[in-house]
Amino acid sequence: MQAILYIAHGSRVKAGVEQAVNFLKSVQQEIEIPIQEISFLELATPTIAEGIASCINQGATAIAIVPILLLAAQHAKHDIPSEIDKAKKQHPQVRFTYGEPLGVHELLIDTLQNRILEAGCPTKDANVLVIGRGSSDPAVKRDLDKIATRLRDKYAYETVDTCFLYGMGPTFEEWLQQEKKGNQVFIVPYLLFTGVLRQNITKQLQDYENKNVILCESLGYDDNVRKVLVERIYQLIKFTKKGVL
Repeated sequence: MQAILYIAHGSRVKAGVEQAVNFLKSVQQEIEIPIQEISFLELATPTIAEGIASCINQGATAIAIVPILLLAAQHAKHDIPSEIDKAKKQHPQVRFTYGEPLGVHELLIDTLQNRILEAGCPTKDANVLVIGRGSSDPAVKRDLDKIATRLRDKYAYETVDTCFLYGMGPTFEEWLQQEKKGNQVFIVPYLLFTGVLRQNITKQLQDYENKNVILCESLGYDDNVRKVLVERIYQLIKFTKKGVL
């Protein structure tokens, strides 16, 4: 029997966990799979191992692992596969397959634009700053740069820069120090949920003097994110049924 295990990141902020659960429950209603469980990578429960055990206890013989992550970094490339390898050894009778993060997708570009429009009316010379979580993986910077370039080209912004809260690439703190006060700047956190990282961005901007800098809502769990996730799920299930993975 086929099962799906959704793996969200987790957060120390209760609201962030609740957002993830509510979003994934709405996604579950669109997927015609008999067993669907939600788990968390860290900072919340159930854990990945507990989620896998729950699927198996319900009769799962095949489990499709779906990461609820924006980009392919350490968590997607190493942490989750490590948990899957452990599960394969413990449950050799179960077939495990693993999906892709949300990645670079046109619908997510549209959501970024929606967040900007919700925050204000961009002037013709408005700039945008997209803030990523951060990683030591250079692929994350490349993907966020692709997203920024597509946002700039599709919606005709003068510039769309990127920075990160930690890891490789320019940091948000460095951007604040170098930013030239003048043109309107919309800051969009490329984050899925309410959490400590979003709170840190708000705190860093509290004493910032440039009133032309506008903090937008995070990317979040909107209808476009849901559509992209459902697309990723069906790609994985389709390959699973064909025996490709």
